[in-house]
Amino acid sequence: MKSLYSYQIHLPEKMIEGKKYPVIFAFHGIGYDEGYMLDLVSELKEDYIIIGVQGDLTYENGYAYYYLKGYGNPERDLFDSSVEKLKSFIDYASNQYPIASDKKYLIGFSQGAILSMTLALVLGDSIKGIVPMHGYIPDFVKQEYPLKSVDHLHVFLCQGASDPIFGLNVGRENYDYLSENAGSVKYTIYPAAHEITENNKNDVVTWLRQELHQMEF
Repeated sequence: MKSLYSYQIHLPEKMIEGKKYPVIFAFHGIGYDEGYMLDLVSELKEDYIIIGVQGDLTYENGYAYYYLKGYGNPERDLFDSSVEKLKSFIDYASNQYPIASDKKYLIGFSQGAILSMTLALVLGDSIKGIVPMHGYIPDFVKQEYPLKSVDHLHVFLCQGASDPIFGLNVGRENYDYLSENAGSVKYTIYPAAHEITENNKNDVVTWLRQELHQMEF
């Protein structure tokens, strides 16, 4: 099976033969690349397998997973296709590398956050947790997609107080929806625009370390 996406992967240096590892799949925002997301969680590279997935479409100086008609209004065919292809990529990577089937995490910024939340909803219990930063869940996903239960899902939802693209009302909608459906939701609003601050980065690493600790018990 061939990968549908270009990607970068960090494997723990001292991997143990036969051991399965938790994984972080990292999805960038439109116009960025996978390196941006890998840098965010590089401190965890000895504890997790980390896979940064590069969008397969070019956009300005970076890449995209799908294009937009306008902010909050994706090209539907491209969006649907990206969800299906990313589902296949997660299957591909899970078979290619020693990934624990019950310890898969998705993190994403902007477009990557939108896809992280969408994929968690369509993949159900094969995803353990997500870290969506500055995104939203499209209405058509909630209304038209075949969604699975996420009552097991751990969520760290991140929002910028002055995000000009996805405002606080969007963050609240995300929180309300995920709180009603997911197992646990941590919601943090940062004094930031549409960006990942250093505090946000540190909190993401801390949260994922806490997830590791919980796996041990």
